[in-house]
Amino acid sequence: MKTHQFLSSLKNNLGKELIFEYAPTKWVGANYHITEIKNTRIDSVDCGGRSDSWQETVVQLWESPKEIEKRDYLKVQKGLDIFNRVHGIKPLLLNSEIKFEYGNKTFHTAQLEVSDIEIYGQKLIVKLHSYQADCKAKELCVPITKVTKKESACCDPATGCC
Repeated sequence: MKTHQFLSSLKNNLGKELIFEYAPTKWVGANYHITEIKNTRIDSVDCGGRSDSWQETVVQLWESPKEIEKRDYLKVQKGLDIFNRVHGIKPLLLNSEIKFEYGNKTFHTAQLEVSDIEIYGQKLIVKLHSYQADCKAKELCVPITKVTKKESACCDPATGCC
């Protein structure tokens, strides 16, 4: 989901509670805070030797241990106010993908993508999902000239590719 699409969903649901589902039937606690919004630029080279770059908006969610008993979720308006404050200081990358960084004691910290946004009464539920790492150069084969023990852990020498 693009950042502008996410913000549009917020603008259209100001009075609702902003709830994040980080895995099926697993919810970020009501004690969460939006602690950071990052404009990120990724410059990469894949295993096929191709260069790529793109931008993302990454929003960090953190559960405050001091508010563990909190039951009322952040209102959408307050969440939108945070985004607007950030945008006034550092303009958001509105056409970039938005991701949410989250973890807790039972869920490893990860960047999660938005799979859907649903409305249930007075709740705006942002459904997040993890995604698998993937090879961007599957169709390419980079010949290996010398395989070291370290490389052999990630490369199948029988294929001649890494």
